[in-house]
Amino acid sequence: MRFALCLHPDAVKRANRDTRENDTLATRPGQRALVWTMRVLCLFLVLAIAGAAHLPPVRAQSAEAERGRSGLPIPRFVTLGAGEARMRAGPGRDYPVKWLFVRRTLPMEVIDEYGIYRKVRGPDGAEGWMDKALLSGARYALIVDKVATVRARPEADAPPVWRAEPGVIARVQLCAEGWCRIEAEGRSGYIRALDLWGVYPDEAID
Repeated sequence: MRFALCLHPDAVKRANRDTRENDTLATRPGQRALVWTMRVLCLFLVLAIAGAAHLPPVRAQSAEAERGRSGLPIPRFVTLGAGEARMRAGPGRDYPVKWLFVRRTLPMEVIDEYGIYRKVRGPDGAEGWMDKALLSGARYALIVDKVATVRARPEADAPPVWRAEPGVIARVQLCAEGWCRIEAEGRSGYIRALDLWGVYPDEAID
């Protein structure tokens, strides 16, 4: 059964006419109070519906907030595409150089954008700004903390293929379900994403 919270205008007119013609109904206690209560409820309902129609799209705005002006996600991983890359204190050539990176394909994490500059974070935690021309979208990862076992399959009990020393940079071929296939020095295999700097633990790369 459906209940109408607001009456059609024609129905309201008919109800008013019937009420005027019937003195008994018009003089019942609480009759007019009930009519006015229904009108107030209808007014509030109309205002609520109108207000809801103009609510901002929260999900859409949240998705936009996770992307930079370039349209790419923030944060995200990139790599150094130049043999020498200057990290500056701010987004411009007038800012002093904080660090000079000389290792091509070193993974960096983009955490902000401003014009042609990207604020990046290095594996050691250093943060600063770089011209986007110094960065590449190619995916490489750095072995961190300890010797990592590279396996034949993306399984914890798969046979080991080789062991990668900390500091080794490997090309990331794909990632799925916490495992990444990497290639370095002519060898390839699977390694846990948690053992790498340059990919996120739940990131999918194909």
